[in-house]
Amino acid sequence: MTRSVTYTALRGIPMVRPDDDLVSIIADGVSSAGIEVASGDIFVVAQKIVSKAESRYVDLDDVSPSARALELAKTVGKDPRHIEVVLSESSEVIRSRQNVIIVAHRLGFVMANAGIDQSNIDQGHSHRVLLLPKDPDNSCERLKAGLDQRFGVNVAVVMNDSFGRPWRNGVVGVAIGCAGLPALQSMIGEPDLFGRPMQVTEIAVADELAAAASLVMGQAAEGQPIVHVRGLSCQAPTKPASVLVRPKEQDLFR
Repeated sequence: MTRSVTYTALRGIPMVRPDDDLVSIIADGVSSAGIEVASGDIFVVAQKIVSKAESRYVDLDDVSPSARALELAKTVGKDPRHIEVVLSESSEVIRSRQNVIIVAHRLGFVMANAGIDQSNIDQGHSHRVLLLPKDPDNSCERLKAGLDQRFGVNVAVVMNDSFGRPWRNGVVGVAIGCAGLPALQSMIGEPDLFGRPMQVTEIAVADELAAAASLVMGQAAEGQPIVHVRGLSCQAPTKPASVLVRPKEQDLFR
């Protein structure tokens, strides 16, 4: 990998609405920034704008909470309709207490509220929540294909979201979708400084890209959900972000 990588948050990105063309939005963003897209460039996009473009909204006024959602709502202290949507997107409830519900998302992610929230959403006259994309890796593949065609180059796309972590305060950006680069790079068998072959080391390349991009995106009202990355060179085979999810049978903490 290279020693110098540049992250540039694209400014002036409009509020994304259902069926918006994210490829055109990205193209306008790089044009305004004076960036000429080249092969090897990477675009990190916030999950929220992909979900908005894919119209992953649910109106809580249309949700009827189940008995389980009503019971969990008492423990968590949240709207039972919101809890019902969380359950519908989850395969397992891992932990719950006041203001917190940790679940295994249907895609395998262990996360708070199945990634469903109401922040940075124009509510209008309804009570909407926004779900994760149905298939984040596929969303990234489609974006990559559109950008490759638009610019005549070979780029990569990472979709990031904010996750909390066990034993650590605060959230960091992690990759929930990826196309065009190795989300996970194995260093097993590579020599260390003293020539000893590494036994277990794997690098979560997409997660590291996502976390760094989050620093320039911001988490609140910055309005910079797309980051252009240049300078990263990684020769490992491409892998989707789904490989970053540790199988439950290998998870020592569940």
